[in-house]
Order: sequence, then structure tokens, then C-alpha cells
Amino acid sequence: MKAVRLIEPGQPLELQDIPIPEIAPGEVLVSVKAAGVCHSDAHYRAGRSAVHPLPLTLGHEVAGVIAEVGSRAGYLKVGERVCLHYMATCGMCEYCQRGVEQFCLRGKMIGKHRDGGYAEYIAVPARSVFHLPDEIPFEHGAVMMCSSATALHALNKARLKPGETVAVFGVGGLGVSALQLARLYGARQVFAVDLHPAKLALAGELGAIPIPGEAEPAAEIRRLTGGRGVDVALELVGLAVTMEQAFKSLATLGRAAIAGIGEQSLCIAPYQELINREAELIGVSDHLAKEIPGLLDWALQGRLDLGLAISRTVPLEAEAINRALDGLEANGAEIRVVIQP
Repeated sequence: MKAVRLIEPGQPLELQDIPIPEIAPGEVLVSVKAAGVCHSDAHYRAGRSAVHPLPLTLGHEVAGVIAEVGSRAGYLKVGERVCLHYMATCGMCEYCQRGVEQFCLRGKMIGKHRDGGYAEYIAVPARSVFHLPDEIPFEHGAVMMCSSATALHALNKARLKPGETVAVFGVGGLGVSALQLARLYGARQVFAVDLHPAKLALAGELGAIPIPGEAEPAAEIRRLTGGRGVDVALELVGLAVTMEQAFKSLATLGRAAIAGIGEQSLCIAPYQELINREAELIGVSDHLAKEIPGLLDWALQGRLDLGLAISRTVPLEAEAINRALDGLEANGAEIRVVIQP
């Protein structure tokens, strides 16, 4: 089968011809119909986040059709449309039992620690498989598995309540979902911060108040909230400056959830910005399998529109995928590029 793989960090991905994966008894083989190109994949290609073992097929936003079922996964059916939770977990360790399986002691993330979806086929544990209704396109199902799921997890970690105010820093793949999900959670007012006019225009169409990132967005958010600030800020970019602005935008007792992946250190004034407001800085790592069914329900009802997150589709070709990753590295205007093998 064809697969686009990371051979060496810092180098372009390469198209290879590799064997179709053999599945274990508790696994299924999925024929990939759509795979999202995530900003994390750009970090992996650049070597900013470790990927092993190499060479490895990237891609953790995946949807497709079951092609083969293992002997201990008989409740799943060949031909079933599915989307894939990207954590391949043991289901038995302390963290799995506590319902925080992203920290599974034996867990492996597809597209980072085991072969992912930039390929014609992928093997995954049956517990990672979710039925994808016919009404939801494969492309939507794929991006939901990271873009929407991680945005939802960030809002859950921040404990957003109806009637509260939210600022979303970064209107990319995660941000487009976060703006919609904040409204679905009952947010009274949602602000969207980004550098790109097209992304800010899209945020406005989604009912958010656009805040250009070139200025000092925290000051503008405070001005628009009468000096109060917001109850929840989501940082989805991964830069120290946006993390600091997110934290500065908080009201008293506000919560900043940081999901953006970056290498820069964060500087916070302990008394003025943290202690004196009893503000919270919350780390967001991946998402949980139990959060996926709710997303599927909202998408099925038409209340979560993933079409807005998809800029274009590309074939399973190394050149096209590398160009998409280049655009993410440059923080370009595209939101999500989706591969269609």
C-alpha cells in the first residue's frame, strides 16, 4: 500500500510502498477515506516533538471504512463507516481506569508512536473505533478526531459554564470548533483572536467578536468587557506571546486552558496576574474517548459544522502533503487540509 512517511526529522515526508498492516485479535484494519493534516504533524516533521520509531506514517485525524476485523473485535463489522480516537490504549492501567487514557502507561498515539492515517490502510485497537453515521462526511469525521475533540477537552478542562465569556486565541482547526462548541456550551460572549483577516471574518460569521492579533488583544478584550476580562481563555497557537495574552485577558477567577504546542517559556506576573485574581493556568493534553460521542451527535444534528474547518482536500502524495505542512509552519491562512487517499 501507499503511505506518506516521516523518515528523518527536519526532512520532507516521503511516499513509500509498504505492506498492508497485519491486525492483532483485538484490532481492526481500516481503509482510510480521509486524514486531516494537523499542526502537530508539522511539529513532528520539524523534530520539535519526538516521533518514534522511524520511519513512521504520520496522521492522527482519520476516518474510513472497516476492511478487516480481528477475532476479538467481532462486534464491529466489515464495511462499517468509522472515525478513530487517536490514542491506542491498554484499557487496564491506572490512568485508563481513571478515565484519563491520554496518559496510558502503555499507550501509543497513532501517527506519532505507531503508523497513522497518511496511508491507504491503518490498523487500530477496536476500542479506538467509533461509528461514523452516513450523514457525516468522512472529511468531517476525520478532523473531528483532533480539531474538535481537543477543543472540546480544552473547554471541559476550563469548566466553561452557561452565561460565561470566552476568548479563543487562534482560529485554526481547533479554533473553528472551539468557537462553535463554546456557543453550544452556552457562552454569552465569544471573542476570537487571530492575525489573518480571513480567519477573523470566519469567526465573525460564527458569531464571535473578532480581535486582530497585531494589537494587544488582552487590552482590547478588557476594553470590550468594561475592564472585566473573560471567564475562560483558550490558547490554541503555541506561542509564548499568545499564552501570555490569553492569561492577561482573564477576569477575576478566570481560567486559561493552554492547548497550543510550543517550546517557548511562559512569563506570568505572579501577584498581579495570578494570585490577586485567583486565576488558573490549565494544561490541555489531547482528549478523551468519552468526549467523542457528544461531538458526533452535534455534527449529526448540524450544530457543529466541520465543513467550515476544511480549506481543501489533497491526494495521498508526498509533495501535496509537504506543501500543506509548509503552510502550517508559516502560520498561513488555511485552516485544515484533508488527505483523500
